[in-house]
Amino acid sequence: MSRDESAPVATARPGTAPVDVAAGIEIAGVDKVFRTGAKTTFTALSDVTVRSRKGSFTTLIGPSGCGKSTLLRMCAALESPTSGSVRIDGVPPEQLRRRHKLGVAFQDSALLPWRTVTTNIELPLRVAGTRIDRAAVQDLVRLVGLEGFESARPAQLSGGMRQRVAIARALVLEPDVLLLDEPFGALDTMTRMQLNDELQRIWSERATTTLLVTHSLDEAVYLSDRVIVMGAGPGRVIGEREVGLERPRLAALRTAAEFVALEAELAAMLATAKGAR
Repeated sequence: MSRDESAPVATARPGTAPVDVAAGIEIAGVDKVFRTGAKTTFTALSDVTVRSRKGSFTTLIGPSGCGKSTLLRMCAALESPTSGSVRIDGVPPEQLRRRHKLGVAFQDSALLPWRTVTTNIELPLRVAGTRIDRAAVQDLVRLVGLEGFESARPAQLSGGMRQRVAIARALVLEPDVLLLDEPFGALDTMTRMQLNDELQRIWSERATTTLLVTHSLDEAVYLSDRVIVMGAGPGRVIGEREVGLERPRLAALRTAAEFVALEAELAAMLATAKGAR
């Protein structure tokens, strides 16, 4: 069968797999300029291009102020580029948001304090006017390891447990894309590592296209298929690395030579970018 000549085609960098830009996330030539005064502006992003395959796990890393969260907010249809384009599965993210096919979780779990675990997870269904499938909600409670806490309110939960609720809430509408902005950034190291394992397991079961923003090189290597490294002044892509480690990944992998080498390589890229500023 011949290829549809009208279908979008992307060329891969040497050593990487071809990317079908019609299925996945495509951020193409994006600039973002903020007005800071009557006659002054700030360029947050300059000519940023990021592509990820459908069903893959991609992570953005970089120093504070490099525009990682701004890019993620563009994918969530919460910001618009000044120039360039953002498309997910071949369409603007606004279309996926209107169809309730974008799941988003931020560093602040933003749970409603008067709602229980179950009713916080149900909230997107109510907002979307979708029938609440109690069995499906309970499946999500089990998926994020909160059985027995269905009636608990946020004040009765640990920080890690609140983030599990936030992730379940982001998944309840069965999104095509999961966007995560430092969801574990405020947690202690041990809890963070445990939730990395939970997120890996959830992603493996759902195979949802995922874009994560983090400052943690360990987290980026442990979770990702691909890591995009950004620099600041203005925000731009300075490099990328495929993570060819087999799944499922276990905690012991963090001390393996290949894991440590990948972390060191990413750290060197970040250090070089800072030195060039």
